[in-house]
Amino acid sequence: MIVLFLFALLWMVEGAFCQLHYTVQEEQEHGTFVGNIAEDLGLDITKLSARRFQTAPNSRSPYLELNLETGVLYVNEKIDREQICKQSPSCLLHLEVFLENPLELFRVEIEVLDINDNPPSFPEPDLTVEISESATPGTRFPLESAFDPDVGTNSLRTYEITPNSYFSLDVQTQGDGNRFAELVLDQPLDREQQAVHRYVLTAVDGGQPQQRTGTALLTVRVLDSNDNVPAFEQPVYTVSLPENSPPGTLVLQLNATDPDEGQNGEIIYSFSSHISARARELFGIAPRTGRLEVSGELDYEESSVYQVYVQAKDLGPNAVPAHCKVLVRVLDANDNAPEISFSTVKEAVSEAAAPGTVVALFSVSDRDSEENGQVQCELLQGDAPFRLKSSFKNYYTIVTEGPLDREQPGGDAYTLTVVARDHGEPPLSTSKSIQVRVSDVNDNAPRFSQPVYQVYVSENNVPGAYIYAVSATDRDQGANARLAYSILETQIQGMSVFTYVSINSENGFLYALRSFDYEQLKEFSFQVEARDAGEEPQPLAGNATVHIIVVDQNDNAPAIVSPLPGRNGTPAREALPRGAEPGYLVSRVAAVDADDGENARLTYSIARGNEAGLFRMDWRSGELRTARRVPAKRDPQRPYELVIEVRDHGQPPLSSTAAVQVVLVDGAGERSGGGGGPAAGTGAGGGGGGSGEHRPSRSGGDNSLDLTLILIIALGSVSFIFLLAMIVLAVRCQKEKKLNIYTCLASDCCLGCCCCCPCCSRQARARKKKLSKSDIMLVQSSNVPSNPAQVPVEESGSFGSHHHNQNYCYQVCLTPESAKTDLMFLKPCSPSRSTDAEHNPCGAIVTGYADQQPDIISNGSILSSETKHQRAELSYLVDRPRRVNSSAFQEADIVSSKDSGHGDSEQGDSDHDATNRGQSSGNGRQ
Repeated sequence: MIVLFLFALLWMVEGAFCQLHYTVQEEQEHGTFVGNIAEDLGLDITKLSARRFQTAPNSRSPYLELNLETGVLYVNEKIDREQICKQSPSCLLHLEVFLENPLELFRVEIEVLDINDNPPSFPEPDLTVEISESATPGTRFPLESAFDPDVGTNSLRTYEITPNSYFSLDVQTQGDGNRFAELVLDQPLDREQQAVHRYVLTAVDGGQPQQRTGTALLTVRVLDSNDNVPAFEQPVYTVSLPENSPPGTLVLQLNATDPDEGQNGEIIYSFSSHISARARELFGIAPRTGRLEVSGELDYEESSVYQVYVQAKDLGPNAVPAHCKVLVRVLDANDNAPEISFSTVKEAVSEAAAPGTVVALFSVSDRDSEENGQVQCELLQGDAPFRLKSSFKNYYTIVTEGPLDREQPGGDAYTLTVVARDHGEPPLSTSKSIQVRVSDVNDNAPRFSQPVYQVYVSENNVPGAYIYAVSATDRDQGANARLAYSILETQIQGMSVFTYVSINSENGFLYALRSFDYEQLKEFSFQVEARDAGEEPQPLAGNATVHIIVVDQNDNAPAIVSPLPGRNGTPAREALPRGAEPGYLVSRVAAVDADDGENARLTYSIARGNEAGLFRMDWRSGELRTARRVPAKRDPQRPYELVIEVRDHGQPPLSSTAAVQVVLVDGAGERSGGGGGPAAGTGAGGGGGGSGEHRPSRSGGDNSLDLTLILIIALGSVSFIFLLAMIVLAVRCQKEKKLNIYTCLASDCCLGCCCCCPCCSRQARARKKKLSKSDIMLVQSSNVPSNPAQVPVEESGSFGSHHHNQNYCYQVCLTPESAKTDLMFLKPCSPSRSTDAEHNPCGAIVTGYADQQPDIISNGSILSSETKHQRAELSYLVDRPRRVNSSAFQEADIVSSKDSGHGDSEQGDSDHDATNRGQSSGNGRQ
């Protein structure tokens, strides 16, 4: 039967430890129920598997088995108490079970109860005792002891002998509880009457309900008398001996005396018959000297006390032995180092675990006693956030002391070393190490390598082309570091960003979904997101901004906007007078380029038709001018067929061409240095504007004229122009005299009067100095009708630091039908006279239509109508640019030519100065 004794000792150490005590009888069959641990502890059976209900490895026993699903403890194989615990009064099996989440440890003790399954037995079936016939009544003779493996009430209780009149038994109890019998002589023996006595010696145990017995045949031989018996100094000797004493160590020197002589007085020492077998192995005695010494290995942990029974017997006939007991106490030595046994170690602890979380559970034991068995533990963890905590008897737990961070250096795993040291002399220690891995939680958001990405993408890219790769990192691991890239929704020019770019969710590669056009979209921005796959506590994400900059490509050829071809695609026609001077402005080519930067910087050139070198093209402004006079033999019916090329500076460069027919017309060139061009507008890269002559272009095809008629018309025209010129010259000379007198009195000098007025001539020569573009200001005339083709420009400046502040002003008004230029040249005014500008205005030379009154500007101010009336006498200067080449007029022409964009460099200025010097010398010769 099973005796179930459950006594629950609740030891609430942090509410996690308690103890159960079960009892089970030995020799039970397999499957015998011991107890239901889960039920007795009040555990939820349905959660045992989830909480990993299990036994500690160091406490597992082959005799017991625990059902981890139901918590039932049962016998696995037969338990033989005598084999497991031998003669120990109590026989305990320890079982440690624990659960996780949270960690709970339970200690279970199973006491194996003894049953009376072993009868007492004697070492030998026949026992012989020799007694001298001279022995007196009351003499005691020790008998061999019987042995019963059972304990408690089932152990040996008493001895019995066959009833007789000579002997009786006296049962004695040893210090360890064992019993032995002594044969007591009740009446004298007579060898001659009965030499041998035989009895049955019976050993009886205390088993219930049925006792078990063991018997032996006791033979008593009656010997002739030996008068004196050896005697020991004392019946019991007590000796203390350190454990681990080497063999041969003296335990005790015994000495027995016998007053007889001869062989009756010679004593032989030996062990008594009822000494234990283990004592016979550990000790030896010298028969002649009585030296008791160590012959085996003493171990305090095996037994702390040994009883050695010694007898002394003389060599005489019918010798009677004397007996004594030597009690050997073994002293403990610190010869056992502490033992560390880990019951459970967590494979991994979460980095989000709260302080105090149990990581490992272990026990410490030392087989030594007293101070040698007292153990102190410490944890060698360095800077690791763990500490050691005493939990239950010799049980300790390793718990977290602070927050864990797996991402810090060395934070993914810790090596913890437990050192157990006893208090012996010298102290012994033992250490064991465990590896604690820190499991990751999703506590780090992804981070991009840079917050803003500047991505340059060339326009005209192929849709679907790779453009860039963004990358983000996550300090976590596993799923918590597995990133997925995406683009956040936004609008670009009213359309979703997903129609422009896409991203590979795995590697962050960006792809263009359309071909970008720099001329439509120069840049745009959007945000990318990297989100991890973590679940605990939640997925985390990080953002970065991607700024796409579209790089311009040279994908647009220059577009020529002026001059425009005819309606039927015929080349544009420009008129060139036969008498045009070198530098005559034939046309201005204007072009635009939709590209940007170097791709839109244009260069103008003559591609074909200028084999004779009659024309030259300003590569910057696009002005087409004559390089020399038109050959006199040139057939007027053969126009010059020029092909103008406009080329940008892209790679590779793109170009456009325009065909221009330059038709020769009779008549002298009005002006060789005009700064304007056709009224078609200003092209990109060709200058911001300028002033110049506008000649009527013949867009339609002229009917061929008879050569004779052309000569007649030309001769008549020349004669008429010559007569008209003479008349105008005569009238002009009269007016110039009056004007020279007035302007010489009112100002320093006037323009265009150098040939008539000495003072003006002197000041004109004094003003022959180099001008710069910063000394010119362009303003729009208020009287000229507004026209989309007008290009007003204003520019002002001053001469060098050694001159007074002086302003030059001129005005350009371009109209599609204009054949002449409305120019105004102002003499620089001294600052001292600027305050009296209304009464003493700067002299001016104005050209323009006779029916249009130009604005006259003095020191940057437009004169009032009254002042204009006072200056009405200047109107005769309208046609002066054709007929008068005074030094002041030529200098103004140089300024106008420079400002028109022809020669921004010093070389360009030098070219113009050389041209003017040539013209001046030519006029002088005329």
